[in-house]
Amino acid sequence: MSRIASIEISHHSMPLDPPFKASWDGRDRVQFDATVVRVRDEDGREGVGSGDLMLGFQGHEDLFVGRDPRDLSRHAEVLSHIDFHYGRPWPLDLALQDLAGQIAEEPVWRRLGGRSDRLRLYASSGVARDAEALADQAHRFVEEGFQGLKIRLSATQGGRGGWREDVKALEAVRARVGGALALMVDCNQGWRMPWDTAPAWTFKQALEVAKALAPLDITWLEEPLHRADLKGMAALRQATSIPIAGGEMTRELTAFRDLIEARALDILQPDCALVGGITGLARVAEAALAANLRFTPHSWTNGFGVLANAHLAAGAAGSEWFEWPYDPPEWSPERRDFLLAQPLERKGGVYHLPLAPGLGAVLDEDRLRATRLGDV
Repeated sequence: MSRIASIEISHHSMPLDPPFKASWDGRDRVQFDATVVRVRDEDGREGVGSGDLMLGFQGHEDLFVGRDPRDLSRHAEVLSHIDFHYGRPWPLDLALQDLAGQIAEEPVWRRLGGRSDRLRLYASSGVARDAEALADQAHRFVEEGFQGLKIRLSATQGGRGGWREDVKALEAVRARVGGALALMVDCNQGWRMPWDTAPAWTFKQALEVAKALAPLDITWLEEPLHRADLKGMAALRQATSIPIAGGEMTRELTAFRDLIEARALDILQPDCALVGGITGLARVAEAALAANLRFTPHSWTNGFGVLANAHLAAGAAGSEWFEWPYDPPEWSPERRDFLLAQPLERKGGVYHLPLAPGLGAVLDEDRLRATRLGDV
């Protein structure tokens, strides 16, 4: 029987020059931080995860060492308790899923149900470009084979100068590419960076935006209200024909139960690197599908997070769309995937899931050594 022998956590930071000007962040990003978790068993296999800092996990290793790594439900329960008391420990679940897949000699997506071995991608942009530049970028995405594009509104950080200017930029995109791209819109109202004290939109403001966007055939409206405003989201869902999406930073699995029961969203978008891990979110995906809702995870952590969420989306949910963080040159695969030996590869607008056992990640050990930080 396989037993967990050790858990190792390391922290890494890659300088970003030029800085990345994320549309949801009022401060330019001059570095890209990542945490790597390695779980080794007594037979020498290693499972890998990445995500949040694992704050507060130190001292709890004994709750896992000596246990069978395949006891995923038990481990997820312990992680949920650690999550309640400290930070988000879910990279460990990803590492355990990776290790369990290696032991079983099967890819994680197949162990989760194997609903699909490929995902249709939408390019998820991150920069608040002006209308002409955004239309040019959208045209390039069409030429690269994408069928969908997510555009972020930028009212809270200034960006294009308010949501009306954002709508004009979306109009320019639709005029340039016609129906060649499905357009998703992220309103960035669900949560804030620590230094951003702007209030989230009210229901009336969100409805005004939805009405302005309705003629543009929008695939979904993401996080148009604060994450806790379940009644507002449910009312907005009834007041507009645009599907409502959200949940990327929802903290606990029980909150997704409440979102489903309230019929607050059409599309659930949690991220397995940030909440619940693959183990917990596979259950959320099942509950969403049972309620006739859609599930397509958020994946803006790093390349490892993209990979882990792809296994979840394909294996447990058979997601209609999958988020591909991609907005070159500012947000390139080389930046996003700096932990990996090679950037994740797509074929046009499709990602084919790896057949290797576990998650199939290969880390760039040289770069990890070069970017490693001291204790956090």
